[in-house]
Amino acid sequence: MPLTLPSRAPSGPRRRTLLASAAGAFALAGCSASEPSTDTAGGSPSAADRARARAARDSEDLAGHYAAVIAAHPALAERLTPLRAEVVRHAKAFGDGAHATASPSATVSATAAGAPASASASPTVPTDPKDAVGELAAAERTLADGRTKALVELPGELARLLASVAAAGAAHAYLLSEGAK
Repeated sequence: MPLTLPSRAPSGPRRRTLLASAAGAFALAGCSASEPSTDTAGGSPSAADRARARAARDSEDLAGHYAAVIAAHPALAERLTPLRAEVVRHAKAFGDGAHATASPSATVSATAAGAPASASASPTVPTDPKDAVGELAAAERTLADGRTKALVELPGELARLLASVAAAGAAHAYLLSEGAK
């Protein structure tokens, strides 16, 4: 009698996915912000510094979104506080946005290092906790996708940092969306 396999695949993340996420988180723990470099022509921040500052601001904005949801729905605090703490660490890894500021003439587009600037406005939190968590998951997913697309434009160390943070954001989105079911 031939051996038959189960008819349905196991639900949840695969072991490789979890290990890759853990490896990315481990790599991120060793990352730190570097001193800003400047273009030799005019002393202005380099494209990498602008991308780093943008990524820091995006993480700060996302941490603010988490804080708003936690304030509006205190029952979600236990679930969301650890994820928010990770997002705060991401902002610190990028340098808290203090090294450079993006300008309208920046060569890195607004979406190159993350979400559009309009997402950084003070978020309006839905009254339904499931909708609020769903919005957080969507924000994490959008930011992770934008960061992943930006990798090709960035130098090695910053690209690795951005990749690690994008992987963590994708894991956060998964945790938020799977926990809502």
